Amino acid sequence: MIVGVLSDTHIPSKAKALPNRIIQSFKEVDHIIHAGDIGSIEVLDQLKALAPVTAVCGNADPDEIKTTLQAKEIITLEGYRIGIVHGHGKAGKTLGRAMKCFENDHVDCIVFGHSHIPFREEIDQVLLFNPGSPTDKRRNEFFSYGIIKLGDGLKAKHVFFTKE
Repeated sequence: MIVGVLSDTHIPSKAKALPNRIIQSFKEVDHIIHAGDIGSIEVLDQLKALAPVTAVCGNADPDEIKTTLQAKEIITLEGYRIGIVHGHGKAGKTLGRAMKCFENDHVDCIVFGHSHIPFREEIDQVLLFNPGSPTDKRRNEFFSYGIIKLGDGLKAKHVFFTKE
């Protein structure tokens, strides 16, 4: 199973639409995860036309999204439990907040966003994955999103690209 992963799209404030690169890439995935700060409900509709979507709300999402989506989700795909959270909060750093959110849940992977900084690391046998942002790279060199392959293990990679 192939899962497309993105976060921090901030549409329409940071871009008018999802980059075409995402649309083309996600035509090949079996599931899509969006880790919040979506920006517009139309983004979810566009993604749902490509594959089933699991998404959480972020701190910058409008009320329409915050009342539709949860702040935390756990899904099971191919027998792997994947926790999804945006990662915002008051205390600590984004990575620590994401880990703390699932400290009492058995998950194999935590997908989070908020920082716009691509991150992939295994800590205590849990894959922690932040896809970065496909529309607001901040001080990063490239825009990014992620692909997770589920099968004999969890394999996550970032896809880096420049503006179209």
